[in-house]
Amino acid sequence: MILRKALFNDLQDIWMIIQAAIERRKREGSEQWQDGYPNENTLKNDIALQQGMILEDNNHILSYAAVIFENDPDYDYIEGNWLNDEKYAVIHRVATSNNMIGKGMVTKLFLLIEDYCLQHNISNIRVDTNFDNHSMLHILAKLNYIYCGQVYLRGAARRAYHKILKHQT
Repeated sequence: MILRKALFNDLQDIWMIIQAAIERRKREGSEQWQDGYPNENTLKNDIALQQGMILEDNNHILSYAAVIFENDPDYDYIEGNWLNDEKYAVIHRVATSNNMIGKGMVTKLFLLIEDYCLQHNISNIRVDTNFDNHSMLHILAKLNYIYCGQVYLRGAARRAYHKILKHQT
């Protein structure tokens, strides 16, 4: 399995994964991703800015996430406190192929993103998720992301997490 930047010729497969995730969230009764976000233009923008990342195995896209090395203005205000004010990466729009659900792909994706961040001299990652996204909450806890408080995206409160990465010695 490899982590690589998404290309425009990956867009159709990525969009199918995102659409399936939107539908899964709806079936679970969640309001997350039920407001037209993310959409195909969001993904095109991720790819154009070289922020779209895919977990791939044997030329099959297993998972997708946007990894952004710029400060997120939605994270400027938090009801709580970030662990520090150092430069950070943000992970957004995490989704996994339907046939990979429950197989640890998001955990693998996050671990590879953490390595990718360290390779780019970023040792802080911030991420948010909906209060009812139990699978993501479980993964964040398992990977030692620290709950820092609430942020607001598109008018909705989200649980905000932060992890300080350790360089391998």
